[in-house]
Amino acid sequence: MRHDLTDLRLFLNVGDTLNLTRAAERTFLSLPAASARVKHMEEAFKARLLVRMATGVALTPAGEVLLKHANAVFRQLECLNADLQPYASGLKGRLRLLANTTATNSFLADALSTFLSENPDVDVELEEKISGDIVIAIRAGAADLGLVAGNIDVDGLDVTPLFRDELTVVTSLDHPLASQKSAHFADLMDAYQFVGIHPDSAIQTFLEDIASGLGKRLCQRVHVGSFEAVCRMVEAGAGIAVVPRACAARYSRPDALHVLKLEDAWALRDRLLCRQRGRDLPSFAECFIEHVQRAARGQ
Repeated sequence: MRHDLTDLRLFLNVGDTLNLTRAAERTFLSLPAASARVKHMEEAFKARLLVRMATGVALTPAGEVLLKHANAVFRQLECLNADLQPYASGLKGRLRLLANTTATNSFLADALSTFLSENPDVDVELEEKISGDIVIAIRAGAADLGLVAGNIDVDGLDVTPLFRDELTVVTSLDHPLASQKSAHFADLMDAYQFVGIHPDSAIQTFLEDIASGLGKRLCQRVHVGSFEAVCRMVEAGAGIAVVPRACAARYSRPDALHVLKLEDAWALRDRLLCRQRGRDLPSFAECFIEHVQRAARGQ
């Protein structure tokens, strides 16, 4: 029973697109050639791998198993390329990283800058997602590492604790809340307008979900692109905001803001680095983990 890497790459693309035509295009094959390769694999395994439908294809249970092993083969090839990198010229490594908004706007920037300067032959593919989606992607092998926060089910993953994070409320110094030390999120939604990061960001989605669970919705006055911009808008009196305490402290004018503690259990969040259990990663990925741990200790 012989299968080449083109067979496995084709099947990865089938699993990603659930469409044989698009999978063939991604694999640089004609549709008849792709169909023949799938047929040969089904004959060799003596099992049906795909179910053809009008809208595309679906994987059978045997196809799901093959997709899992095809992913593992290409992950091992990535490790092979990375480990041979010191002995070859022109070979680049790639690290797939998922993180939520707070991480991308705080300690992760420091970790990335030092890692990339020390590893010019490694590219980092960073994508922002909410923590729950990150865990799902890591379990599925869709990324190498994930940075998550909060009460997230990470069962079955290898997890490295980093530090405890806290979401707080920031106001201007002349705001009515500036005389208070703490508040409940639900009370704030009824009375005040908010400044937030762009609507599709992980933290904004998280806060909207919290509000929806309380049967409320945020009165969002303005969206901006970073926590620094959020703090500037709050200082100018545009509204109040929920930001990580570390980000409020990193603001260029921290004394211009009043910080309130949030009296909600979800405001205290453990920051975790997770990876697929038992998964081998290239040596440069282990080096990146060390950079993240050092940056996290500075929080």
